[in-house]
Amino acid sequence: MSLVELIAQADERGLAASGLACLDRCVPLLGGDDEILRPLWASLVDGDAWEGRLEQARAKLDSGDRAPTGARVGADGAADRVPAGPGRPASAAAALRDEDEASALARRMLDAVPAQPSFAGLRAWADGCSVAALQIHRLLDAADDGSSSVSARREGRTDGMSPLVAAELRRQVTILELLADHGAGGLRPALDVCTEGRRVLRAVVSRRARGRA
Repeated sequence: MSLVELIAQADERGLAASGLACLDRCVPLLGGDDEILRPLWASLVDGDAWEGRLEQARAKLDSGDRAPTGARVGADGAADRVPAGPGRPASAAAALRDEDEASALARRMLDAVPAQPSFAGLRAWADGCSVAALQIHRLLDAADDGSSSVSARREGRTDGMSPLVAAELRRQVTILELLADHGAGGLRPALDVCTEGRRVLRAVVSRRARGRA
């Protein structure tokens, strides 16, 4: 079954876990630590305090907010992109643009979390997070994905996928299958899958930062 089909068939808990897992894996792009979204995972278990825990997570991430990688902050507080120029080859500038875009996508995922979850709201959020997370991995992968759009990947056309995109697609599918097969009992293994993915992305972000040093 394709990722699109799994999302279409997911219940509210599956949709919430899918969207939250996509966001959690991308937390390194927001400067967050590994535990910052753990209270929201707890809300999926106990069904309580989602809105309050979401506000706390956003406050913590906003307090550490900074200009995207490859940007400088102007006197008015706006982030200006570092242009290509002497000592900064075009390839380096392109890499910085990719990182900026990836960070912006992660921020949009966080901003779009529904404060009062409904079936329709969670479906729209989970679907958007799925696309954004795949695009983030595509942007940060050193290898070419071989596709102009992540939509084909979500629909099951997987030939020529780059390693990071393939791994992210596999994690998204696995998490939805765990929740579909085990309900609330699938949350613990889903969190484990998410943790593995976050570690991978954190390592990718760190490696790219060392490459610019």
